[in-house]
Amino acid sequence: MNYRELGRTGWQISEVSFGAWAIGGAWGTVDDAESLAALHRAIDLGVNFIDTADVYGDGRSERLVAQVVRERAGERIYVATKAGRRLSPHTADGYNRENLTAFVDRSLRNLETDTIDLLQLHCPPTEVYYRPEVFGVLDDLAAAGKLRYYGVSVEKVEEALKAIEYPNLQSVQIIFNMFRHRPAELFFPQAQAHRVGILARVPLASGMLTGKMKPTTTFAPDDHRNFNRHGEAFDVGETFAGVPYEVGLAAVEELRRYAPSRGAVAQLALRWILMFDAVTCVIPGAKRPRQAETNVAASALPPLPMDTMVAARKTYDRLIRPHVHQRW
Repeated sequence: MNYRELGRTGWQISEVSFGAWAIGGAWGTVDDAESLAALHRAIDLGVNFIDTADVYGDGRSERLVAQVVRERAGERIYVATKAGRRLSPHTADGYNRENLTAFVDRSLRNLETDTIDLLQLHCPPTEVYYRPEVFGVLDDLAAAGKLRYYGVSVEKVEEALKAIEYPNLQSVQIIFNMFRHRPAELFFPQAQAHRVGILARVPLASGMLTGKMKPTTTFAPDDHRNFNRHGEAFDVGETFAGVPYEVGLAAVEELRRYAPSRGAVAQLALRWILMFDAVTCVIPGAKRPRQAETNVAASALPPLPMDTMVAARKTYDRLIRPHVHQRW
């Protein structure tokens, strides 16, 4: 495992980390015992950063992460969580001192800790980024010892660029993958200039970039890849990175030839992200130990050849760009 520094925290975190959305729910059937085994296996292989949220399974994910951290006592494992999506309705006005404090206190209980390593606003409405008082609340929560650091999870490049203007912000979590190139154009250089860490989320485009999906693949009713295809429940960019299913399948077939070995499309996709120095870590999800092993293996791959990077860009420009580039 290779490690990269997160923002100005001084933390060296695993460049392939663990996204804990799937173990909370909204990805079909999940078994807690398997989820715990996947977390342990990832840590065994060098992962020391876990990304979760209070709404993943209504706290289920946070509690599972807390159990693993407790069982790995003595090992430094950084845990990031998120707050804000519990709001109903999800409005900018809801990002106030009372609500944020309540969300943080609940996550502290779920995570069985006195201090959250990294709290991220969870894809708030764009208006929130233009309200300095919201970030003042986060400063106060950090001063009170409830947070070590804070960051944001964003939907749009515009939001990411605005967020890094706040001086104490340490990280931005943004969708960046072989189907979503835009963040690298303007945001990445600006983040580097501000020494802000970047957490690349949805790295496998909801599993599309594993290369295992087919036109006939079906998903469980409680899987967002079934119920959020058109943004019915939350931003459509969270599901298959906003790319229409059939278009994504066609792009994957073009990219498959560049995978390091037969069937290793996921490792190609993760290694592609790690080719960008601005990225601190990639946070693929895993519900089973084998998935964690496959994800972690990407860290050991050699740099991708330039012709692979060029080919990936051509596929993006021709098939993917019209659907996503200016939208996010």
